[in-house]
Amino acid sequence: MPDYIYLLEHRLSVDQRNALNQLRDAARESSMLLFLTGDAVRDLTSGQAVRDLEVAVHGNALKLKKIVEKMGGKVWGEDEASRSLYLCFPGTVRVDLISAHRREYPKPGKPVFHPASIQEDLRRRDFTVNAMAISLNEGSFGLLMDPLNGAADIEARTLRLVSNYGFLEEPTLLIRATRYLARLGWDLDPKTLTRYENAKAESVIESLSMHARSQELEQIGHEEDGLKIVRALEAEGWMNALFPAWTAAKADEDKLKTLHELSVSLQMQGVHPDLSAAQMQLLTAKLAAKDLSALKKLMLRPGFVEEWNSLDSLASGFAKVLLAKENATPSTSYKIFTSYDPESVLWLGFTSKDQAVKDRFELFVKTWPESRQRIPHTLMQEMRITPELATYNEIVRKVFLELIDGRLTTPEEIKAFLEPFSPPAPPPQVTIKRTRAKRGAEPKIKEKSFDDDEDSEDGDDEDEDVNDVGGDDEEADLGLSIPKIDLEPDPADESESDEEDSEDDEPEPPKRPGKQPIAAKPGKAEAEVGEAKSVGQKTPSAKSAKAEKVMAESKPAPAAIAKGKPEPIAKAEVKPAPKPASLKAAPAAVKATTVANKSGSAATAKAPSAAHKPAPMGKSHSAKSTPSNHTVKGPAKPAPKVQVKGVVKAHPKPVVKTKAAPAPKKLALRAKGAKSHPPAKPHAPAKPVKSAAKKTSGKPSKKR
Repeated sequence: MPDYIYLLEHRLSVDQRNALNQLRDAARESSMLLFLTGDAVRDLTSGQAVRDLEVAVHGNALKLKKIVEKMGGKVWGEDEASRSLYLCFPGTVRVDLISAHRREYPKPGKPVFHPASIQEDLRRRDFTVNAMAISLNEGSFGLLMDPLNGAADIEARTLRLVSNYGFLEEPTLLIRATRYLARLGWDLDPKTLTRYENAKAESVIESLSMHARSQELEQIGHEEDGLKIVRALEAEGWMNALFPAWTAAKADEDKLKTLHELSVSLQMQGVHPDLSAAQMQLLTAKLAAKDLSALKKLMLRPGFVEEWNSLDSLASGFAKVLLAKENATPSTSYKIFTSYDPESVLWLGFTSKDQAVKDRFELFVKTWPESRQRIPHTLMQEMRITPELATYNEIVRKVFLELIDGRLTTPEEIKAFLEPFSPPAPPPQVTIKRTRAKRGAEPKIKEKSFDDDEDSEDGDDEDEDVNDVGGDDEEADLGLSIPKIDLEPDPADESESDEEDSEDDEPEPPKRPGKQPIAAKPGKAEAEVGEAKSVGQKTPSAKSAKAEKVMAESKPAPAAIAKGKPEPIAKAEVKPAPKPASLKAAPAAVKATTVANKSGSAATAKAPSAAHKPAPMGKSHSAKSTPSNHTVKGPAKPAPKVQVKGVVKAHPKPVVKTKAAPAPKKLALRAKGAKSHPPAKPHAPAKPVKSAAKKTSGKPSKKR
């Protein structure tokens, strides 16, 4: 939907906007609501030129007569029955000021008027494209009211009757429909066309009222191409009902064409005349004097007839002013052309036989406009005289007037003339200079911060290298074949073994300085057993995350450990690794972490291999003590990948002899990997494992 405020401000001429503003002031003074209706709203929406304005008020429009005359408007006529005023404002702006009403038709062509609201007034209109209104009031300015969806018909370029009985009740709609079709080039709605043909066949036009007859006769002169409308009405037979003596043959077609051409030339130079009176004069040029006099009496607006009759006198008055000695200079003559009554200028240029007048018109229309090409727009731009200035158009006009007078022939003269209009130059931009630090100070700070960051990063890497003693079995290769033991395919044991594998990736706390690593033969591992107070107890570390305790996969009975009985271990299938890991011959530390078992079973050690002998045990550390620094040097060659099958076979396992401990101990071995890994996230403490004694005793194990 278009913005109707924008249309009101840009599609209407300056004189039309001034007329509406005066009517708004008059309605506000009388406490009346004001609406723009009729042809003006249709033409605004459809893009047609707006010629006449129709304004509806809530109340009696006749009460605004004196207020309008005080404001400078002329009353060209009035109608008591419909309580309407026909006004003319400066610039020849015709306005029909009507009272909002509804109509009843006791007889065809004889309406009875009743005061009503604007909504009821719109529903009694002729066609839906004319049944729209735009509010001109303060609180709702620009609001469109369209109760019959006339905007859709404008979009479809269709004329549709508001009432199904429109042609029967108001025969003038037949003439109006023909006039709209000839002017706009639109089509009738199929149902409307059927009703049009039926009303025409029934000779409804014979009931045409005198008021409607006068309105349609005058409207022919207000059309842009009146001769085209006369021919269309004559072809439909409506001129016989309006005024039989007036036909297209009574018009002077050649002079009408010349008049339209002169009107276009004047409009290009800023003069906008109203063609109505001059066109009416030529449309009835061959009409008999008696018929012409009768036709003038039938006109709806007496003021329009007055203007029609005074064309010659207005033209002669303008000729005297134009040829006066004080107005001989081109600039003065140009000002007179653009400020005088446009209708007088048009009629004088069309009818004058004086050569001096013709020469002035020739200068105004053809010669002086060429001087606009010499306006120094580039120099004005350099002197900061741009269209953004409020007085820009006035400055351009003054330069133009100087040029047509023959002045400003050199660039120096033009620059001197424009100098007073040139705005001052903008102040220079203020640049705030900031004091600089001494040379080399800022890089030092950056280097220092950069070094600090590097040191911190290196320290973190070292911590990660120290803490990350484990890793995936595929990446950490110590040259040892470390089997994974699974005593029984118990679901709880399988979940716990999975948790142990995930916990093997956790980082190891850094070594304690001051103790030398204990060298061992390749393939051998030494472990240090420590006591633990509770399951899941943390081992202190400098920068490691939360370290979880590793649960032993199997726990043989203490008696089995003392007697050296073999333990069943899983059969390991050895496959060569696809890619040998390049590891340095660095010592690998094996950390022994003890976890107390709730069942009080004896501690067992998870050995790296069944063939390895246990290393001599040192002093046992408490849960709060630091981890052991004993390391094992691994071979340079990578060990084969170890995969564990589900088959369980009994293999001899070296027995670890330990001192009698007051509480059962649980051993877990962890091998330090040669490749560093980031610390793994802490896991929840593992559940206690069923004792190996119960599993080897032959009793069926109970699943949790």
